[in-house]
Amino acid sequence: MQTKNIARIVLVTAFMLLIPLAAMQFTDDVNWKLADFVVAGVLLFGTGIALELIAKKLTSPVKRVISAVAIVAMVLIIWAELAVGIAGSPFAGS
Repeated sequence: MQTKNIARIVLVTAFMLLIPLAAMQFTDDVNWKLADFVVAGVLLFGTGIALELIAKKLTSPVKRVISAVAIVAMVLIIWAELAVGIAGSPFAGS
């Protein structure tokens, strides 16, 4: 994987983490701790790397789309579980 692609993924991840950081300055409704930023950063960066890998390795457009949808769906499920506990795991928020 090229350094340029990794740098782009890092920049997009950092930009996305700036959104809750900025929101925390204006409202008390967003209350993230350092661990929340770390977990979100790992989740976003890992998703970016996974999507980049499937874009490079899979040649069929259909397989690329199916794989990308599966990865994004898994990330959304993990994010929802960590945020509100949709499955009631010990990792659930609140």
